[in-house]
Amino acid sequence: MKTILIIEDNEDIRENVAEILMLSNYKVLMAPNGKEGIETAQKNHPDLIICDIMMPGVDGYGVLHVLHKDPVTQNIPFIFLTSKSERSDFRSAMEMGADDYITKPFAGNELLNAIESRLHKMDIMRKQLTPDLQGLSELMSTIDNKKTLEDLKDESNTNTYKKKQLIYKEGAHPHYLYYIIKGKVKTYKTHDDGKDLVIDLFNEGDFFGYVSLLEGSTYKENAESMEVTELALIPKKDFEDLVNSNPATAQKFVGLLVKNLAEKEKQLLGIAYNTLRKKVADALVSLQKKYHTNKNEPYLIDISRDDLATIAGTATESLIRTLSDFKSENLIDIKSGKVVITDDRKLKNLVR
Repeated sequence: MKTILIIEDNEDIRENVAEILMLSNYKVLMAPNGKEGIETAQKNHPDLIICDIMMPGVDGYGVLHVLHKDPVTQNIPFIFLTSKSERSDFRSAMEMGADDYITKPFAGNELLNAIESRLHKMDIMRKQLTPDLQGLSELMSTIDNKKTLEDLKDESNTNTYKKKQLIYKEGAHPHYLYYIIKGKVKTYKTHDDGKDLVIDLFNEGDFFGYVSLLEGSTYKENAESMEVTELALIPKKDFEDLVNSNPATAQKFVGLLVKNLAEKEKQLLGIAYNTLRKKVADALVSLQKKYHTNKNEPYLIDISRDDLATIAGTATESLIRTLSDFKSENLIDIKSGKVVITDDRKLKNLVR
């Protein structure tokens, strides 16, 4: 049951709102003024706050200001109750971070619709979303801008890249957020000695190139197509306009897209300290996990030995010798140059 705090100095309005909410199966807390409202919110952490603007002592603006300075209460959805005469002053409240407002007098369904909308958006903000188009579009739908990331993807220009074609280069300034319509992409860094290290792998439905956009920096890596690849190019400004529409959404977006940081650190440590066999096995397992969509058929790893070596973080010659050993141990098979994992259980045991 969701808990809603009502901060309202008019007893009749306060009781009327409370009755509507209780009949709709909400738990209700009440405060007759701003000071008590702040104390109640900080003590009970309600799911949503409804607050009058004009109150003696601490008014609604003051309540919002105090609660938004407190990390514990700053993300609680906040709806103002305002009379028509106060609407000219309401813009400042929205700029302070209020989520919505309801004009007095109001109908019960108007109040409930506003509450349900804000609670639904907060639930989306809190849930774990997938880092693909569906998850990100669901996230971006929480902002007031009606245009979603999926809309931008559909409206964007598309480019087709040949196999091994460079998409962007380390040190360049970002101009797009990229979405993979079809194909595979790798990002990598090149060492001074000319050796490449794969940083990440992307598949259909993935976004990439977002870190530099969010940081406002140049690319820290190169991006290259691993096969013929079709990309949607979402302009930087369109992406920034969406993210900047709502600070909470931006924060969630950053967390969503960099949540695999620990995995990347583990990958780099593995490349630095794992045995050769473990590095190659880890690369094969990672590729299977990322790209094997049809579980009813064996997965054919159709990438060059050079690419596979950069993913494993080893020399191509060492990779080829290790693949030969794995084949003799019946862990993999090699058909027309493509690697087929025949015993993924034993291969995964090598990674552990």
